[in-house]
Amino acid sequence: MVKTIPITKARINLGEVIKRVHLNKENFILEKGGIPVAAILDIDEFEDWLEMKDLKIKEQIRQGYKEYKKGKGVPLDKFLSKIQSKKK
Repeated sequence: MVKTIPITKARINLGEVIKRVHLNKENFILEKGGIPVAAILDIDEFEDWLEMKDLKIKEQIRQGYKEYKKGKGVPLDKFLSKIQSKKK
């Protein structure tokens, strides 16, 4: 859920805003003079956003999806056991 608030209100209530972002996964758009200038979002969402900006990662995701659609997917338990056996 995205909420819009003035920067001054966000500054005064920053602790509460951050708490809502972290616990409730709310996003806030900060406005100055009624104009959106910044956003506050949970760190996990920010990391996802950064990954999607990276063209190499986008291509890896696209390639993985193609392989999945071709039936090359592996159940998680088999994948994890394969990784663990390689570590030994």
